[in-house]
Amino acid sequence: MAACRRPSQSAIFVRVISELSPIVIPCGVGDVMHAFGEQVIVHLSGAQTGGKIALWTEITPPDAGPPPHYHLNEDEFFFVQEGKMAFLQDGQWEQVERGGWPSCHARAFTLSRMSAMRRAKCSLQRFEIFFARCAEEFAKSEGPDMERIVAISAEHGIHYVTP
Repeated sequence: MAACRRPSQSAIFVRVISELSPIVIPCGVGDVMHAFGEQVIVHLSGAQTGGKIALWTEITPPDAGPPPHYHLNEDEFFFVQEGKMAFLQDGQWEQVERGGWPSCHARAFTLSRMSAMRRAKCSLQRFEIFFARCAEEFAKSEGPDMERIVAISAEHGIHYVTP
């Protein structure tokens, strides 16, 4: 269970129910990764929570983000901090504005579109590991090997679909 201060405050406070001590993360602090046209700042890693969760901010330019996909192993939870976001879920677009808390459950197709946005995301540690592996592919000077991206995704229970 985690509780976070409002995004306008100077830090994110997270208390994970476990043997771990509370952690205070100053805003803007974290490891930065790039993949799928997004910048991800990992504020709280799975290593810091005993593998329970990871918490990060995704910054997505207009009309960027991953292609439609679904997750077999985890749900995704978002908090839209800036801009607007639209999710393709069950064949329908759902628009979420700043301050919204959309959630996309396992086997739901998701896709971000609209204006530039910033969103906080909470998921299991496995997703943090997936994104780091994809970021390595996207960092290659020749660009990512998309067959490799699809293979990495499948290893993590993430599958892409045609809308």
